[in-house]
Amino acid sequence: MVACALHYNERPNNMNSTMKTYITLLLLLITTLATAQDDTKKTTKLEIRTSTVCDMCEKTIEDNMIYEKGVKSVDVDLAASVIHVEYNAKKTTPEALRIAVTKLGYAADDLPGDETAFKKLPECCQKEGCGKPMEKK
Repeated sequence: MVACALHYNERPNNMNSTMKTYITLLLLLITTLATAQDDTKKTTKLEIRTSTVCDMCEKTIEDNMIYEKGVKSVDVDLAASVIHVEYNAKKTTPEALRIAVTKLGYAADDLPGDETAFKKLPECCQKEGCGKPMEKK
């Protein structure tokens, strides 16, 4: 009878331990989901006026800018000569993104493209003058 009493008394402790584990896991899951949702709200959008004129310009900028720290998406609007960048403001700044564009050889707002990078652009881009400072309107 003593053995049965010990076995009976151990069971609630195991259930309590299991219940504590489930509650801990549930709280961890809720915290993780809340943090993940909070990160999506921290993105900022930036429009950079640029000197792009052709599909190669678009491809070069989109393929390279997406790897910049904090960048979530990049879309080049050739018709408007604007780069639309969505980024995490905690990881980068508008100034850093503009400088990254100039390092590719393209103008970014009032910053001219890097001359060395401009010389490495495809010939079509060099002929069109993609990296040259934009004319004031």
